[in-house]
Amino acid sequence: MLARGRAMMRRPSSILVPLLLAGMAALSSCGEEKPAGKAKPETNHAAPEKRAQAPLGKGFDFYVLSLSWSPTWCADNDAGGRTQQCRRGENNGFIVHGLWPQNERGYPEYCSTRESDRVPESLGRTVLDIIPSMGLVGHEWRKHGSCSGLSQKDYFATVRAAFERIRIPAEAGRGGRRLSPDTVESAFIAANPGLDPKGIAVTCEDGRLEEVRICMTADLAFRTCPAVDRAACRAQSIEQPPIR
Repeated sequence: MLARGRAMMRRPSSILVPLLLAGMAALSSCGEEKPAGKAKPETNHAAPEKRAQAPLGKGFDFYVLSLSWSPTWCADNDAGGRTQQCRRGENNGFIVHGLWPQNERGYPEYCSTRESDRVPESLGRTVLDIIPSMGLVGHEWRKHGSCSGLSQKDYFATVRAAFERIRIPAEAGRGGRRLSPDTVESAFIAANPGLDPKGIAVTCEDGRLEEVRICMTADLAFRTCPAVDRAACRAQSIEQPPIR
């Protein structure tokens, strides 16, 4: 009877062994899935907005991207519409006046460079959709681009990258109305997350909207620029001439 009792006591252990082994296998397989579980959120995580890497300039503290309201420029410089920028039907609203290297105090201009003063037409034509004048393309290179520490090709690639960094709000691009400089500034800030009120200036000339100036780091991130901000238009109301 004692032997039989011992045998009976051993039976449960013989049953438990397979169960324990199965449980260990299950735990082991769960452990193997953990890395996959960690990787899954990274795979499904939405990537941040990407933009093209611009060539990195040097020898200055930051850039000012100056966007001209083209109808104002044309009214002062080419009312007859002789240039491409001012021709009727070209639909030029905000265009690039320039990308200006700046220092915290003042700015460099007409710097010495190994590059030619003249911008080849083949290169200039690649940016005529955003700087619609070969004369302005050449001027901007000589006065400002030469101080960027970049080649002509890289400078104009950076100009394009800076322009594409900005979303021009539809409500600021209509023209043919009166509005306050703060209205234009607020529209640009709302359309461009991260743009600080102290990093943008709306300028005016003879009571008309002239330019929107936006400050950027050398790698085209938004930044503040008190000196530029202080030069903003202080008028309560300005005209935004219509697009021709």
